[in-house]
This record gives sequence, C-alpha cells and structure tokens, in this order.
Amino acid sequence: MSRGLFFLIAGPAGVGKTTLLKRFVLEEKGLVKAVSVTTRAPRPGEVDGAAYFFWDEPRFKAAVARGEFLEHALVHGNHYGTPARFVAEQLAAGTDVVKDIDVQGVQQIRSRPEYRGPASVAVFVMPPSHEELVRRLRGRGSEDEQSFMIRLRTAEAEMVRCGEYEYVVVNDTLDAALARLKAIRLAEHCRQRVGAV
Repeated sequence: MSRGLFFLIAGPAGVGKTTLLKRFVLEEKGLVKAVSVTTRAPRPGEVDGAAYFFWDEPRFKAAVARGEFLEHALVHGNHYGTPARFVAEQLAAGTDVVKDIDVQGVQQIRSRPEYRGPASVAVFVMPPSHEELVRRLRGRGSEDEQSFMIRLRTAEAEMVRCGEYEYVVVNDTLDAALARLKAIRLAEHCRQRVGAV
C-alpha cells in the first residue's frame, strides 16, 4: 500500500480556502482534512471538532511542551496548531490529508524531514485581484477597521511568497478553483517518486 500525500493549502484570509476545502474533501475519495486546534473563541455556527478544536491556552501550551503539534503559531493574538498524530496515522494508512494552513505553518511542517517535498505538496490559493480580496475581507464583517487593516497587510505579505509553493490556484470561481485542486491531486499521484512503494 502506498503512503498518502499531505496537501498544504495556504493563502490569505478571505480568499475562500475554507469553502474550497470543504468541497474538495466532500467530493474526493480517500482524502481527509486535518483539523487544527485553536485558542480563539468559536465564531457563530462553528462546532468543536469540525472547523477547529477549541482549547484554552493552558491546554494548548501543555500540548506544545509535549511536542504534540506538527506546527503551531500565534496568529492575530490566538494560538493555532496541527495535531501530529492524526496526520501521521492517516498518511501511513494510505489516506491523503489536506490542511488549511498559514505560510508560517507551511514552513514549519516542511522543515521536518518526514514532510519535505515530495512527501508534502504546497498549494497557494490566490484571489483573482487585490480589489476582490478587499471585497471578500470586508464581506466577512467579522472584525473592526483596525483588525481589517492588519488582515489586509498580512494577506499582502503572504501573497508575495506564492513563488515558494509547487502550485498556485486562483480562486476566481469556486468550481474552477476546485477543478484545479483536483487536477493537482491527480497529477501528484501520477508523479514518479524515488523510493516509493
């Protein structure tokens, strides 16, 4: 049995990663999402264990001390982390794992020998334009003007780094972006991997 592939999907806030990955996991067989842990409060409609695992800060810091995260970061005042055990077990069982992650997280994961390319595949999701990104961020309506400006500056800094990824997917329409993501997964499974079983 061949090992699963780890797809790391990054992109600025407001680009539509959550919606895109929800459809990706729903429509593709043999693919699961790695759910992050966060210390931020749930947004309306978010269920613990679905979008995120919501933990308090002491529990999160204890897990960091025990080395339980593949990566972890402080983002906009909240802690986020990817549980290592779930990912390792799924990949070993031959299941592909997809992870919605920020650029810091991609760097941390890919610094680990077991997740350097081609064991992981990094994809950057871009908005079709800067104006559309601003519109989508404003449309969320979940933050004040100061928070909006912080998110916009962070997004602009992240987009400059898209050249560090194997693939870039422009999320102009959900269906088109999803088709590109599925094509990337298919291409990666056809790739010759030295030493692969």
